[in-house]
Amino acid sequence: MKVTFLGTGTSTGVPQLLCQCAVCRSNDPRDKRLRASILIEADDTSLLVDCGPDFRQQALRAGINHIDGVVLTHEHYDHVGGLDDLRPYCAKRDMPLYALPRVLTQLKAAMPYSFTENPYPGVPMYEVHPVDDHVFKVGGLEVQPLIVKHHRLKVLGLRIGSLAYLTDFNAIDEEEVEKLVGVKVLIIDALRTAKHLSHNNLFEALTLVERVKPASAWLIHMSHEMGLHALVDETLPEGVGLSWDGLVLDV
Repeated sequence: MKVTFLGTGTSTGVPQLLCQCAVCRSNDPRDKRLRASILIEADDTSLLVDCGPDFRQQALRAGINHIDGVVLTHEHYDHVGGLDDLRPYCAKRDMPLYALPRVLTQLKAAMPYSFTENPYPGVPMYEVHPVDDHVFKVGGLEVQPLIVKHHRLKVLGLRIGSLAYLTDFNAIDEEEVEKLVGVKVLIIDALRTAKHLSHNNLFEALTLVERVKPASAWLIHMSHEMGLHALVDETLPEGVGLSWDGLVLDV
């Protein structure tokens, strides 16, 4: 299984507009972060997880030629704002979307032109698949959903084999933690070092990593307040790293 980090930043991206901090002025390409999204490829299946407003740029950079389905973790704009850019991928068939029912309802309200019975020619069309906590399949991939809390909002995490992806959360029930047993690669939300209302900070992310004990863990959805990649990364425990845009893992 191949995992490509299309974007590793939070909703404002890094650099953040109007900011002149050391991170936003950094020349290190690892400090340039588009909005969070990953691409998972295995068994001739290509699965996109979230489709934010930077998707077009990410797809061009990564050379994404085919997508079998899109999992949406939740409805916040930095995770769905690029859905209209899926138009070319919908040319031959409606794009399968997998999300919580609440998310699909909001998408239909936000993009009514894609869900009408008589669509305008060329608009992106979707095949909707409401999901809950039951396992579902996308092509050759079997996906185990995990439900986490982004403050009060339920967000969809996922486990595929030995890989788990958890973004935008700061609370997780014990029964969901149990679904992470045996995970070898954990990708986990860590916004910054200071505490936040709805995201893990660095300490909280590392605490869960220590409980799960994956072979490796990669932090994602980082803001400029996480600090410079080169300085923060060297302080992390063995097996834990800050992810960066363009990072590719073989799982």
